[in-house]
Amino acid sequence: MSTLRRIAAAVVSRLPAKLQPMVRWRFVKFGMVGASGTVINMAVLYMAQEFLLRQIEDFHTRLNYSIALAITLATINNFYWNRRLTWRDRKGQLHQSALFLFLKYVMAATLAIAVQSLLTKYLSQYMYYVAANLVAIVLASVCSFVANDRMTFRRRKHPERPPPQ
Repeated sequence: MSTLRRIAAAVVSRLPAKLQPMVRWRFVKFGMVGASGTVINMAVLYMAQEFLLRQIEDFHTRLNYSIALAITLATINNFYWNRRLTWRDRKGQLHQSALFLFLKYVMAATLAIAVQSLLTKYLSQYMYYVAANLVAIVLASVCSFVANDRMTFRRRKHPERPPPQ
């Protein structure tokens, strides 16, 4: 079992028994959405770096723009599918304006985006930039799930009802 899976299993095992299956399924859906975002991210990064932004001669400057474009398009994709699939049961969040919810999503994912960007830049000094980006995405995904589950799509607490008289 991979380290990431062991950590996830340890976190899930600390939850109440009734919540454990739901969280596991939610994380699977999050992973599926993340996989689609990873494909988009990797394809856009490669296309931007090798073709679209080729006129930018400095590799690192071009990589900065390529990473920004790849992350932006993958984030839009992931927001749409996480809202429609992963957290669709949290109805209170779905009735907010899409723009407001997207801004919350981006704010919650900022840490993961920063981790991915910085790790990609750092690791690209030691390995092929596409491989570096893939490693960074895997490490940043845990940050993104926790932040979005707790902040963007969190459950609304229902106001306490007064006891019957």
